[in-house]
Amino acid sequence: MTTRRKKIYEGKAKILYEGPEPGTLIQYFKDDATAFNAQKKAVLEGKGVINNRISEFVMTRLGAIGIPTHFIKRLNLREQLIKEVEIVPLEVICRNIAAGSLSTRLGLEEGSALPRSIIEFCYKDDKLGDPLVAEEHITAFNWASTQEIDDIMAMTLRINDFLCGMFGGVGITLVDFKIEFGRVWENDYSRIILADEISPDSCRLWDTATKTKLDKDRFRRDMGDVIESYAEVARRLGIMKEMPTVIQGGLH
Repeated sequence: MTTRRKKIYEGKAKILYEGPEPGTLIQYFKDDATAFNAQKKAVLEGKGVINNRISEFVMTRLGAIGIPTHFIKRLNLREQLIKEVEIVPLEVICRNIAAGSLSTRLGLEEGSALPRSIIEFCYKDDKLGDPLVAEEHITAFNWASTQEIDDIMAMTLRINDFLCGMFGGVGITLVDFKIEFGRVWENDYSRIILADEISPDSCRLWDTATKTKLDKDRFRRDMGDVIESYAEVARRLGIMKEMPTVIQGGLH
């Protein structure tokens, strides 16, 4: 990057820079991939570009159905302009099918359908490994109010309904996903909006017909073809046309 910009925050997959106007930030998508609380690391050429496009696509569509998000516009291949929010220190996980830590924790066979969608909360803290928490913890430690939890849960279920339909329409099953929310302040009042990203880094996506994994589990489990799988998701969503040629390859 040519200009010197003030870095506000650097996470495992993204960097936030000061935005052009007050109340805005620039979100930069890195090619870094991490798993198991950053114990496993790699650089996957082109991942940031694909995730930027998929997240833009999803956030734009969620905005169109009335879900408030931090997304303003995509600036270039790797960056988007977003609203600055006060992040609620929770990872919100919505699960439709047993997989990952839920299977391990409750002894459920991976791929078995859940009786209904389940929402779980984890406290955002890498040093602690993002532990699972209950609503009781959230309100006791003032991470979010009861009203905010209600808003978050209602929004998460709407997002889940929409994404299940959107991915289902292109032959992809939405197994589960992780999202984050933030507060935006208007005078003395704050409201909750969707923040962070929605991409194959933060969703479990399986090919509906073959059950092939098209998400970050390919990296976690050393299955290979990570970028090809992410590109396949983008291709099916119809957003692959503007991709740089280096990552045009779909799954063959």
